[in-house]
Amino acid sequence: MPAGVMIPARNMPSMIGVNGNVGGFGSSSGLALGQPNMMEGHEFHHLDMTHNTSEGDMTRIRDEEFDSTNTKSGSENQEGASGDDQDPRPKKKRYHRHTQHQIQEMEAFFKECPHPDDKQRKELSRELGLEPLQVKFWFQNKRTQMKTQHERHENTQLRNENEKLRADNMRYREALSNASCPNCGGPTAIGEMSFDEHHLRLENTRLREEIDRISAIAARYVGKPVVNYPVLSPPMPPRPVDLGVGNFGGQPGLGGDIYEAGDLLRSISAPTEADKPMIIELAVAAMEELIRMAQMDEPLWMNSLDGIDAVLNEDEYIRIFPHGIGPKPTGFKCEASRESAVVIMNHINLVEYLMDVNQWSTLFSGIVSRALTLEVLSTGVAGNYNGALQVMTAEFQLPTPLVPTRESYYVRYCKQHADGTWAVVDVSLDSIRPGPAARCRRRPSGCLIQEMPNGYSKVTWVEHVEVDDRGVHNLYKHLVSSGHAFGAKRWVATLNRQCERLASAMATNIPAVITNQEGRKSMMKLAERMVISFCAGVSASTAHTWTTLSGTGADDVRVMTRKSVDDPGRPPGIVLSAATSFWLPVPPKRVFDFLRDENTRNEWDILSNGGVVQEMAHIANGRDTGNCVSLIRVNSANSSQSNMLILQESCTDQTASFVIYAPVDIVAMNVVLNGGDPDYVALLPSGFAIFPDGTAAHGVGMDESGSTGGSLLTVAFQILVDSVPTAKLSLGSVATVNNLIACTVERIKASLSCESA
Repeated sequence: MPAGVMIPARNMPSMIGVNGNVGGFGSSSGLALGQPNMMEGHEFHHLDMTHNTSEGDMTRIRDEEFDSTNTKSGSENQEGASGDDQDPRPKKKRYHRHTQHQIQEMEAFFKECPHPDDKQRKELSRELGLEPLQVKFWFQNKRTQMKTQHERHENTQLRNENEKLRADNMRYREALSNASCPNCGGPTAIGEMSFDEHHLRLENTRLREEIDRISAIAARYVGKPVVNYPVLSPPMPPRPVDLGVGNFGGQPGLGGDIYEAGDLLRSISAPTEADKPMIIELAVAAMEELIRMAQMDEPLWMNSLDGIDAVLNEDEYIRIFPHGIGPKPTGFKCEASRESAVVIMNHINLVEYLMDVNQWSTLFSGIVSRALTLEVLSTGVAGNYNGALQVMTAEFQLPTPLVPTRESYYVRYCKQHADGTWAVVDVSLDSIRPGPAARCRRRPSGCLIQEMPNGYSKVTWVEHVEVDDRGVHNLYKHLVSSGHAFGAKRWVATLNRQCERLASAMATNIPAVITNQEGRKSMMKLAERMVISFCAGVSASTAHTWTTLSGTGADDVRVMTRKSVDDPGRPPGIVLSAATSFWLPVPPKRVFDFLRDENTRNEWDILSNGGVVQEMAHIANGRDTGNCVSLIRVNSANSSQSNMLILQESCTDQTASFVIYAPVDIVAMNVVLNGGDPDYVALLPSGFAIFPDGTAAHGVGMDESGSTGGSLLTVAFQILVDSVPTAKLSLGSVATVNNLIACTVERIKASLSCESA
């Protein structure tokens, strides 16, 4: 974002542009997903602040310029000039201050239209008794004020966050330098690194990524590059115990390869100056290919056997697009799909969500586990994202430990076309800069966005990747190979569901038990953070180290530990995560309804202890009744035990369903229900991810009439095993969690088999 534009000096009116515009105001950021309170707390606050502090001064400056340029008497100007030459005393000028009514009217008009045209300015000046030039200057100053205030406040926030991360980084560095062997007390060798120290190194890498991201953003505001901090320690060679993420079902020979691919996000830096012309050329070609892929039909796209999905004709594709990022690597499979839908979001807001890496990864938290913008090559023109170009890395996931994540290094390009249609395209940059062995390449993929009436948008999504899927567990082979795990249908279904959720968060006419609007927003924001935490923590992300506890079957329980320190959103101490995935001969919709219903919770939830489960609050999130946020109270059957309060969000679409919950503190939830900040409520999310097994007639098995296909269910728990972060993990804690998840799985199988019998 460019720096704030300086206000012209009093005696230099010629510096003002002919059209009256001072710089660009920037693009509207839209309403952040699940964070309405942040908008209320920042954007409107700056508006009032600007008016109270400097409105009068800015108006006076413009009035003076207006008076000096509209003086009717030439002789008076002559006298003023001669007087300035002879008399050193400054000449007294007339000041014209706007009335309170004029200011209020222009403030109200500014909120609706910050860039009025000539006709609007003339009409407003006639209503307020002002000259059009005065109105023009007032709006010009107002835009400059708001832009400057916004940039100053955002810069301060970024600096504070950067300093906090630096302090954390140094603390981990000191901990690593003072590490000692628990057996002999001497320095720890790399090959003998303890389990805890290994996690410190992983955390240090994550912090470095965060510092780089914030430094890149801060550099745009301060106008100079921010110092890059050195790597604290050389990369550590993999050990057999660290390769749990690659041992899917005990398949040999995958660990080392998976580890190398997992290093992709951490090893790639921003592009060099020599790379940028090739990146721009590749992005422009990818945009042309995406448009044709989205609009062409046969023979490029053929109907599938069931007539539901479109299948890419690879031979025809190579004939039409002979160039691009090169031939398909040996051993890779092509996954190509196309899907269209009408979603309840304005086309401009949708573009802003896709081009902001944080909002994009939040919107698609079930698909994107990690994402990072390495460099912004262009911010766009005309105050929007038209022409914006970003170099990014991202990790795409399926919420299960049995499917390796897909990492990609690519450029994202946004363009508005002549017919008003917006397009956002991704294309891999592996051909420009060779790096670690990538397991996934993104050929031109993205979406076309067309404006529809009443704030809706039509989205046509194309997903085209080449991937090495040999690390996928047999349980998920069919789902992944069908393209429904990572394909366009899942992206569009997720987008449609999230747009409904966002519309529900902003609506005021939706019936809910919680009548306090601020309380509803805070509760939905808390639930959103819970869902993001669950999805990121259950996948086979390269940031995790899963350890398999027993056997080599599909029902293996995988565990990992993490330390929670100085995180207001998590309870402090040692957190043990456990997950397992298995198949059920029951349609996904029936599994989803069973798990989300508070009346059947006692059938699978061991921690309920047979207590009475009661829904205390309910917030609808979309058209489907299963999409909702609930507050559940468990009244213990044992009088000596206290009651438990549970926050739960359930969501479902054609391709996936989730039931995610977390115990919450009663006092903290009362604060949230009264509109308080939900970021300080400690959560340890647990829950279920439900996917079709890919054998249903419609491929996804989530149609309204019910499918005959089976379900792939992932169960994941997070439990605080010790409130002291420096404590050591005991085998007894691992055994307890293993028994808990095994017993829960058996209860679910027994209950659902009885229902289907």
